[in-house]
Amino acid sequence: MTAIADNNAGLITPALATQHNLTPGQVAAMFNVNPKTVARWASSGVLKSIRTPGGHRRFREADVVDLLNHS
Repeated sequence: MTAIADNNAGLITPALATQHNLTPGQVAAMFNVNPKTVARWASSGVLKSIRTPGGHRRFREADVVDLLNHS
């Protein structure tokens, strides 16, 4: 997989690819909410997301844990 190097656009770079990235479904299970809610959080800026080259959202585990600890 070739990662796109434009981090300002929220895309996965090689450095980010080595971190643990979670799917919206995994994040939703952690918060006990619907995955659509997680997508809304990402759109509104509540939870920072990155995009795969295929356009799918992924969430850095560290960002999710930080939000869990501050909820």
